[in-house]
Amino acid sequence: MKGVGNEMRVKSAATFVALLLLLAAGCARVGPVAPASGAKPARIISLTPSTTEILYGVGAFDRVVAVSDYCTYPEGVNRLPRVGGWNNPNMEQIASLRPDLVVFSDAQAQFVKDKVEAAGIRTLAVPSQTLEDAYKSIELVGRAAGEEEAARRLLEQTRASVETVRLTTERLPKLRVLCVVDRVPGTLRDLYTAGGDSFIAQLIRVAGGEPISPPSREGWGKMQKEAVVALDPDVVLDLMMHKEAGNFDEDTLAVWKELPSLRAVREGRVYPVRDETVLHPSQLVGSSARRFAELIHPEAFEKK
Repeated sequence: MKGVGNEMRVKSAATFVALLLLLAAGCARVGPVAPASGAKPARIISLTPSTTEILYGVGAFDRVVAVSDYCTYPEGVNRLPRVGGWNNPNMEQIASLRPDLVVFSDAQAQFVKDKVEAAGIRTLAVPSQTLEDAYKSIELVGRAAGEEEAARRLLEQTRASVETVRLTTERLPKLRVLCVVDRVPGTLRDLYTAGGDSFIAQLIRVAGGEPISPPSREGWGKMQKEAVVALDPDVVLDLMMHKEAGNFDEDTLAVWKELPSLRAVREGRVYPVRDETVLHPSQLVGSSARRFAELIHPEAFEKK
């Protein structure tokens, strides 16, 4: 993670998007860790939102005994203990809950895997960068939780929901989409965007858009306002999430009017999206693709 402190600024300990950017800054990719086969785990801890969502989707949520500080779905997470952040979970608390399985993303593995396994607890690290990673995560979590058949059905449903959106938009014009995943609240400073082969950029393509972003191996890049003006996107998706209490009272459309020459601003095609699940590579990628498509090509959904 060399240089992350200078290149990526985590603006809030409660901001999941900032952690997404931390992941993109160059974390070594760690392959999924397959738990040993055996009886269904009775006590599961999930350290990332996407795995919590998948555990719910495969019917294992009733065995989840704790989640990360960032998990918001399903509604039941509010009744569960929180065991810390993305790279600094409370190991004493985790051990006290006596889990027999702890799941997290591959990018977290370097921070938590050895510590958890040193306590004699099984782990599963799932891939988290691309759309195929989201599909693979469903399979891996289902297998680890002893819910392989439910995972198979969920995977089929997820692929089908994404493909339905793809078929709906495949003959429509490919509008140029700027997808902002982070910036300084209330301003257009420090814009970070989704592009490349990130799952968000892939979902934008499924939705009939063409993501515009600085070239980046990881799929996430920083962009200056001057570059935004030069690229002149047709649509802006503003996914910036900020949960610090009392610090998110901005008028997003007014913020973007700082660049009045942008086609997206002139045509009223700047869309704030504040549903955190669009940032998670889980079975919810299908609904995220649909949400993006409804914004990029509303004409395709007017009668649906």
